[in-house]
Amino acid sequence: MTQTQIEKLFRQFPEFSIQENLLKGWEMFKVQWLNTIAFSMMVFTIQGFSSYFLDNYSLLVSIIISPPLTAGFFLVANRISRGVEVSFSNYFDGFSYWGIVIVTSLISGILTFFGILALVIPGIYLAVAFMFGIPFALFSGLDFWTSLELSRKLITMNWWKFFGFVIVLIGFNILGFLCFFVGLLVTIPVSYFSIYSIFEELTTDSLAESEASSKST
Repeated sequence: MTQTQIEKLFRQFPEFSIQENLLKGWEMFKVQWLNTIAFSMMVFTIQGFSSYFLDNYSLLVSIIISPPLTAGFFLVANRISRGVEVSFSNYFDGFSYWGIVIVTSLISGILTFFGILALVIPGIYLAVAFMFGIPFALFSGLDFWTSLELSRKLITMNWWKFFGFVIVLIGFNILGFLCFFVGLLVTIPVSYFSIYSIFEELTTDSLAESEASSKST
């Protein structure tokens, strides 16, 4: 993305419908529900295995493995949105962006942690504001810091709406947990798909322009 394309992101207020994007996330899930549930089960298994068997190394495993797996949800959502065929292997495409997504996730986590230490509220602000950090890193071709800053600046323009969206997602996943934990196999991917849906809605013009420019060069 060029500076002109970045500026285009902020020319209009980032308004969106929480309900509509949750429904879009659900529709994306339905398109690939079997593969998505299988992938989610695998993610839970990896996390459970590392926590139970690796003990002191579980945090390191989480830092290295979790971001590319999370990126897989966003990349699959992008393929579904564009009407591109999806196979189970596509859920692992996040490992093709291994370096950038790990650094983006790690830096956002560290900054959020220190924000929580600083009277909690700054941490809550950053946790919401960095929501689009990985999507920007995946789809904009920018470095991790610019991706985090774009996410922060865009979300800050309508931070309370995004905060409400996060609260809805938390409640949604609590319901999934209460459904004998199995519900999380649905609610977690739907949450990621919904986040992508909002990201796409707010950035599609600039990113499409960026893609067109890169092809022309």
